[in-house]
Amino acid sequence: MQRVLLALVLSMLQVSSLSAAERVVSLAPSLSEIVVELGAVERLVGVLDGGERPVALAHLPSVGRYGQLEMETLLALQPDLLLVWPGSVSATQREQLKSFGIPLLVLEPRSLDELAGQFVQIGERLGRAEQGRRLHERLVAGLAALRARYHREQPLPVFYQVWDAPLYTIGGRQIISDALQICGARNVFADVQLPAPQVSVESVLLRDPAAIIAGDARQLQAWRRWPELLAVKRGQLLVLPDNGLERPSFQMLDATAKLCDVLTPAR
Repeated sequence: MQRVLLALVLSMLQVSSLSAAERVVSLAPSLSEIVVELGAVERLVGVLDGGERPVALAHLPSVGRYGQLEMETLLALQPDLLLVWPGSVSATQREQLKSFGIPLLVLEPRSLDELAGQFVQIGERLGRAEQGRRLHERLVAGLAALRARYHREQPLPVFYQVWDAPLYTIGGRQIISDALQICGARNVFADVQLPAPQVSVESVLLRDPAAIIAGDARQLQAWRRWPELLAVKRGQLLVLPDNGLERPSFQMLDATAKLCDVLTPAR
């Protein structure tokens, strides 16, 4: 019986190894980072650009930029797996890619726990199942530590400002909204389903956040016109210059810790 089980396990391992993708194109910088974190760079044959690349990916061909996929370039690379972030490729192009018969792994985590699960998912498809499980365990443990450290009985209402002109924020189904929760805060626009809704100054004033976060101090200056705003009264116009929260990969654990640290004075 033991020999039969052993043969079965070996057979499954062989199938897993044979089915691992060999020629992968990543269609989002965050997904490219995950491949690096899994130690599977040799599987990548092309990437979609968006911002500065990690050094480990500098040698790889580009298949375009966000919203500008170069289809001919991609097809010439003969990929056997595409890692897709829905926002990086139009719905029309996704359907076109499906029609070519190229396997797609579509990934859009709404929470950091979902992101942890995706390390396992991608790891299995790239022949790095063990590495994927290890990253999953490390991220889950790290998030649990942050939740315990920064827990508040009454979550701090926060306005997360993506841009100032026009005024953009994040909705409740965006992963940064979950990062705020981990830090003991509450996104004041968590009830909005859009990932990056445009909002009005009046709507922010009505929701009266106790803290406002932006990427640089310049974007925060305009709020001083409304001294009645709780965040202004408390002096909680906070700068988070690190953009790691915008790239859902393992490095987001450190980016979330920085967010929690920035919010700590608001306690």
